[in-house]
Amino acid sequence: MGRGHRRQAANKRGPLTEEGEAGPHSRAPGAAKKRDSLPEAAEKRDSLPEPEADASCGTDTEREATKMDVYRAAQLARPEMRGVGDDLDESVTQTHGSRSTEAVEEDEFTPKSPISMPYIPDELNDPTAYPAIFAAFKEAQVKYTAKLGRRLRLLPKLAHSCHLPIRESAKEVVLHAAKYIIRLSSSVDGKPLANCCGLLIKWDPESKTGTVLTTAHLIRSKHPTENHWEGRDEYNIKANVIVHLLDGTTADGHYLYHQEHYDLAFFKVRVDKPDLPSFSGSVHCGQDVFRLGRDDHMNLRITHGRVEHQNPRSNQRHHYMYFFHQKDDSLSHPKNDCYLPDKKNDDYLCDDDGGSIIDLDGKVVGLVNKHLRLKKSLIPSCILDKCVDLWCEFRCIPRLHLGMKFSSIKLLDPTHIDKMWRMYKIKDGLIVQEVSKESHAEKLGICLGDIIERFNGESISTTVELENMLLGRCRDHLDQGNRLNEKINVSIQVFHTEERLRRNINLIVDVSEGGEVVKRRTYPITAIEGTSSSGQSSQNVAGSQDRRRALGTSESESNKIDLRTETEVIQL
Repeated sequence: MGRGHRRQAANKRGPLTEEGEAGPHSRAPGAAKKRDSLPEAAEKRDSLPEPEADASCGTDTEREATKMDVYRAAQLARPEMRGVGDDLDESVTQTHGSRSTEAVEEDEFTPKSPISMPYIPDELNDPTAYPAIFAAFKEAQVKYTAKLGRRLRLLPKLAHSCHLPIRESAKEVVLHAAKYIIRLSSSVDGKPLANCCGLLIKWDPESKTGTVLTTAHLIRSKHPTENHWEGRDEYNIKANVIVHLLDGTTADGHYLYHQEHYDLAFFKVRVDKPDLPSFSGSVHCGQDVFRLGRDDHMNLRITHGRVEHQNPRSNQRHHYMYFFHQKDDSLSHPKNDCYLPDKKNDDYLCDDDGGSIIDLDGKVVGLVNKHLRLKKSLIPSCILDKCVDLWCEFRCIPRLHLGMKFSSIKLLDPTHIDKMWRMYKIKDGLIVQEVSKESHAEKLGICLGDIIERFNGESISTTVELENMLLGRCRDHLDQGNRLNEKINVSIQVFHTEERLRRNINLIVDVSEGGEVVKRRTYPITAIEGTSSSGQSSQNVAGSQDRRRALGTSESESNKIDLRTETEVIQL
């Protein structure tokens, strides 16, 4: 093509975008600040159900409408939902475009106000009696959605990695590992509670008793919410536990210990000398493995698949990895086996909570620990090994409570990792997804969207790596003769995405063996007719607190607006 033709073709394509290529999102002169909606954004929004406009804030319809508002704000706020080159908020670009990302001193940083979610207390949740309060709530919700959207716009959309499994035959390895896989059942007052699998990990020749490692789901009596970070699960340590042994006999399981954050439990059982497993020192993404368990008739269940890293969902703990398998994998027994229930293949293969994940050498690389609907979660051997060592030596498994939830940059889609690099020159670290109300992290100014790059001087890539560091620091704490339920200092390096600056700070954390609770910050909408509709005046808030105390209700009980967390919005 000649120069004249190429010049004509370039003129037809129009001016170049900020990325250096002409395209449908190129902006004409004088319209640089205008953001047009992309067809992809419109298509995604059109596929969502529209909430009813006249529903009251206390109904299911209103709650769904609120969720959709937050979702739409996040969709419109993401960089990939705008024109190419609009990666950052223009105001942020103008203010911080030339700022250095070097570490700054503490007195040079001014913390931002935390994001608080509005809600309507129970005693005011009547749109007929308090129309002004509901109007104030809607106004406050718009402001909350806008502020949340601005924070979410600082990050690219989360995505997960994907690997293909490798098919191999390893019958001898599986049969050897099957010798330490048993089954347990629990009951309370004669009523069945749970069934799961377990591993015989130790044996005492003097007492002829073995130690069984399994999931704490075996004695979990109440599970009111899927969100483990709320800390509302209850466990009955007096539950009657029966251990089903390989020779077809049963024995009583005696409770030893359980750890609520990692959902692990230890029991003692009288048994002849068993074969004991060995734990692998590491497990890597895409590793070819077998998942082993036993059904109600002690038949061995075998599933071939692979291990993967994923960013945890907002209701999940940080120590999980995930097991994936082909849905058309064949069962280890024929489908017409009289012992097998008439279930779909995928459903039946997941009936092995507490079972083991082994590699092709027969070493344990994980323990199946189902998170209710997410049946693929497992605790990797690097976490299990530290937990078992801590319990054997100190009879407890402590953990540092940081007051934050995270996701990993490393586990984003490569396109978004590249965008993170272009935006902040960062390609590794943990993105802060939520900060607990009134935690030390919140007081230090750490916010949603900030990035934790180092912990005690060491770089962090995944949440599993962080959990390893937390357990290692607890080991050092106990080795030095210290006790549980004490506060210690840890050093973290945080990059504030909005300010585009980096800080090294000392964070005060708790050493606890309980499950960590991350509390969301909320505030009540209590405006009355004739007053400001901002809903955040100290007088209104104080009055609402007095009314709650009079009614004997808590702030969490008064929260009737069921919103998705910031992390869920990002991951949609």
